[in-house]
Amino acid sequence: MTEQQLPSWADPSVSPTDLDAQGVSRRGLLRRAGLFGAAFALGSATPALAASPRPRFGGDDPRLAYLVGDHHVHSVYSHDAKYTFSQQAKAAAKYGLDWMVFNEHSNFGHANYGAKLEHAEIVKARAENPRQLIFQGLEWYIPAAEHCTVFAAPGPHETDLLTQFELAYDGKLLNYTEGSAGAADTARNEAHAVKAIKWLAEQRRSGYVDDVLVLANHPLRLGIDSPHEMRNWRDAAPEIMIGMEGAPGAQGAAIPGWRGATSIRGEYENKPSAQSWAGYPADAYLTYGGFDWATATVGGLWDSMLAEGSLFSITTNSDNHRTVFDTWKNGDWPAGQNFDNTGKLPDPVNTDTPQPGSDFWPGEFSRTHVGVTRYGYRAVMAGLRAGRVWVDHGHLLDGLDVRVKRDCDSGRGVTLGGRLRVRKGERITLYVTVTSASRPNPQGILPELAHVDVIRGAVRGPVSDRDGWQAPDTRVVQTRDVSGRKGTYTLRIPLTAGDESFYVRLRGSDGKRHGTGYLGASVDPHGPIPHEPGNGDPWADTWFYSNPVFVDVAGA
Repeated sequence: MTEQQLPSWADPSVSPTDLDAQGVSRRGLLRRAGLFGAAFALGSATPALAASPRPRFGGDDPRLAYLVGDHHVHSVYSHDAKYTFSQQAKAAAKYGLDWMVFNEHSNFGHANYGAKLEHAEIVKARAENPRQLIFQGLEWYIPAAEHCTVFAAPGPHETDLLTQFELAYDGKLLNYTEGSAGAADTARNEAHAVKAIKWLAEQRRSGYVDDVLVLANHPLRLGIDSPHEMRNWRDAAPEIMIGMEGAPGAQGAAIPGWRGATSIRGEYENKPSAQSWAGYPADAYLTYGGFDWATATVGGLWDSMLAEGSLFSITTNSDNHRTVFDTWKNGDWPAGQNFDNTGKLPDPVNTDTPQPGSDFWPGEFSRTHVGVTRYGYRAVMAGLRAGRVWVDHGHLLDGLDVRVKRDCDSGRGVTLGGRLRVRKGERITLYVTVTSASRPNPQGILPELAHVDVIRGAVRGPVSDRDGWQAPDTRVVQTRDVSGRKGTYTLRIPLTAGDESFYVRLRGSDGKRHGTGYLGASVDPHGPIPHEPGNGDPWADTWFYSNPVFVDVAGA
């Protein structure tokens, strides 16, 4: 069976409110996939994104449907979570997710027992939910750094790959956690993280698994993912280490009156430690409109990596362990059992009392939208690798389509994650097609997009200082007020190719909370800002971000 190719009639200029912004029905894709069952969804025979010849200048990227997902979900197979697979899958279906990754925490109980038990449940869940793509993954404790999501395409070796990787490369299991500057083990530990990513790349090249991807989780929560480490991971295998969480999970952590007066969205409540990279300012340990400082700062760390001319994607997710206001608690352990000797928590039991938690259900608040040309596991992974990604909070938008075209071309142009080759001085246009929210979100609010910001940065090539975190030539170059606009509409934004290559990315919000960006008003006059501790209602401060489109200027 092959993954499903999108219909030829799909028109990027038409977008009913129950479709994605390119006019291709996710509902139709899923209905047809369901008819053929789980085997069809695996799509094991055909590459997800077929390569097409590119003209010397310009570009003609394919039409896409966007599948909504979450790559960071925990279950009873994580030592600090509490939900069953069934609870998480039902919630994901309720909130409209097409794909999800169970990435359980590394530890010996998981490696020795839990991973195989988990896999059996995943296989069962796939059969019971043929319209939902359910990946098995791992939350890797990166040697000398934070966490990553590692996940593989379904196949005969997906569990063995993850278990081998866990035992050979996990920083916690190996006690390779030291990462402070000048410590005796730091260089060894950082090198082991690079070796780990190269090992994954080799498993893909050899065909041991069909595909595998890695994404850095909550990168600035502890400040221990230094810029040079992130660059080293990316450069080790850019086809494997594809990006980071632009916004962490735990978005319900600072709901007023819930967790306490010091709570911050994302549980970004940490202060620098000896393990933290000394070059980060104190403000880096906060979230801005719910987004990580590395992503939210225009001209900051994410932009400094994009300014090298290399794609590095962003995502958002639930990191669901314990949902806010839910009434379930962990069950009691039978005598003689614990996580280390079972790899699985007891199933939860319901109570009548709200239990502690910071998270939303998968898809309830945070959504990652991935552009695909077929329905299937490898199609989602290929879309992620290609950077065809935009993210939103609070169900702010129903759809987004971004294309950059030379004015002299008649094709579809280049979309998110892509590259448009142009001549110096050519006129080009950025087309942003928005489909506004058509129904109330899970909080009962009908979201309204207030503005779309265009962020442009010069591409200068590899940096000499791999710990550099600023892109001084990146700034907000235009803001479009879209208040009150409904349905599907297209913004046409003229651009000119100057003397050097550049990229553009998009951002927008409900317009409720703004302030001067971290690097000043001349860079970002109305960007996201931190909330007061303990007073961060996520539903009242929602944003979308897109991946970049690169414009390569000939001769630059």
